[in-house]
Amino acid sequence: MSVIRKKALRNILFLQDSLNRLLEENLRDWAGVHFPGEWVPHLDIFEDDTNIVLKAELSGVRREDIMVNISDGVLTISGKKRFEHAGHTESYHMMERQYGNFRRSFSIPNTVAAEKIDAKYERGVLEIILKKHRLSTTRQISISKG
Repeated sequence: MSVIRKKALRNILFLQDSLNRLLEENLRDWAGVHFPGEWVPHLDIFEDDTNIVLKAELSGVRREDIMVNISDGVLTISGKKRFEHAGHTESYHMMERQYGNFRRSFSIPNTVAAEKIDAKYERGVLEIILKKHRLSTTRQISISKG
């Protein structure tokens, strides 16, 4: 009987793990509407005194399949992760990796100099450095008699 209990417990734990993954994926992707063949890369955004840095996890995406654009104060990262398989005879038992098109857009603050944005891609991580520029300082304006 102990063998049956262990197997039943293992099945329950497997079911719980599967449900947790399903809920986590749906909550993580809640930010936007996605269609089949689309995915959302994970990213970090942080800043210091001189830069805002965005790091996007794009493991398995080729550099030439990534586009970074800025238009009207919106930075957009887009591209495609291709599904490559060895042949037509595979029988997948599990497929958790994501493939297809991706797109993320962000409003950038007016403290960023759009002409000084740099991007580099290394070991599956796209790093975009948004250099801040100094906003004009406040000064006293004298009022003449008129």
